[in-house]
Amino acid sequence: MNWKEDYQSKLISVEEATRLIKSGDHITVSPGGSCPVDFMFKLAERSEELENVTITSGLLFTPLPHLYRKCRGHINHHSVFVGPLERFFLGEENIEITSYHFSQTDHLLAKVVAPNVVVWEVSPPNEKGYMSYGPLGTFANDVSRSVRCEKIICQVNPKTPWISGTCSHIHVSEVDHICEAEHDLAEAPYMAPGEDEKIIANYICDLIPDGSCIQLGVGKIPNAVGEALIKKTDLGVHTEMLSECMIDLCLKGVVNNSRKTLHPFKTIAGAAVGTRALYEFIDHNPTIDFYPISYVNNPLNLAKIDDFMSINSALTVDLTGQVCSETIGYSQYSGTGGQVDFVRGSNYSKGGKSFIALNSVSGAKKGNPKTRIVNALSPGTIVTTPRTDVEYIITEQGVVNLKNKSIEYRVNAMINIAHPDFRDQLRDEAIEVGLLRKGWKPAWTPADDIVKNQALKEANNE
Repeated sequence: MNWKEDYQSKLISVEEATRLIKSGDHITVSPGGSCPVDFMFKLAERSEELENVTITSGLLFTPLPHLYRKCRGHINHHSVFVGPLERFFLGEENIEITSYHFSQTDHLLAKVVAPNVVVWEVSPPNEKGYMSYGPLGTFANDVSRSVRCEKIICQVNPKTPWISGTCSHIHVSEVDHICEAEHDLAEAPYMAPGEDEKIIANYICDLIPDGSCIQLGVGKIPNAVGEALIKKTDLGVHTEMLSECMIDLCLKGVVNNSRKTLHPFKTIAGAAVGTRALYEFIDHNPTIDFYPISYVNNPLNLAKIDDFMSINSALTVDLTGQVCSETIGYSQYSGTGGQVDFVRGSNYSKGGKSFIALNSVSGAKKGNPKTRIVNALSPGTIVTTPRTDVEYIITEQGVVNLKNKSIEYRVNAMINIAHPDFRDQLRDEAIEVGLLRKGWKPAWTPADDIVKNQALKEANNE
């Protein structure tokens, strides 16, 4: 039987595909813009006849009906990375969250999640019978390599872009059932940076040499960095999430991957998050290779890349350099994701640097500014990146290097990149709890000290 005959023999309707699901099944589905939404909507129609079905996914872009409270106990949801949509549905109390290092995705899926059914949205097969997993379907790579499932179901969507790279495709012969459904892929809107984000981006770009290899997160600050990098040359990209800000860098030749020491002349990504413009950019693009997240994020692989620059955002940072990027108090905001993987990978890279960036205040536009540089993390706040891993911390007020610095040096440095309206308060609090000594002057100035803040320069030299 050739693959075309095999395809036809496995072809069923979306509704028939959902009928294959039984009570107690643990299903993993493609996340984000690769979610098989037609299958998920039809499955939710069966919720009352099912018991204890669990769906594992992450970073959803579409409000799926099983997320509502009424489906709890029938179809439950397990998220491995919380995005804006999951945050909206947390009040429905039908989302269970696992936060983990993305470099351990293969272990999570094989040893912890261990689904017995997987449902992937894929492209139509090529002339050899291979179907592409699409922009976020690379999550499927780790499942396909690590888990033996009872059923592999593929929903074929002709609007799924074809991505290149290792483990980016699945053959018709590897699939148990196929259904077809055409829809536009859900998009993540571009978050335009403001003036403060642009200031932060310029601080970071000043510390990035030409020929570096870049990892960027998603959001206003990474987008600002992407825009600012246009003045650089011969950049490479090795990133968990390929975002829209990288399109111009590639098209204008700023990113050419010519100096990369791992996968030269190739942009390497684990997934793509953005609008239709990004989906069109990655479609059949031979300069971009997608790899499993567990490979892309592995710090041992990152250590092989010279001049590796890791750039990520944070929600808050305390005066000693502890970084929180995933909770606001006890409330889950996102997930651990790949931040620690990339921070540690850059630490072991020859010439590598890691940057954690954040605005110095939140709520300013609403007239209620709150400092995001704090004396102590509030109860329930999770430390995503330990202070012992942290290197550069940046706000629009300045940038400091905390790597291997003393506690008092760190505290003084962090106060001076806080917003000016909060510096006196933070200094008084630090003295009160013993983090600083009154009238403290540094006993030594590290040889690699780089300070972009005049107030801190003056404090260190007075």
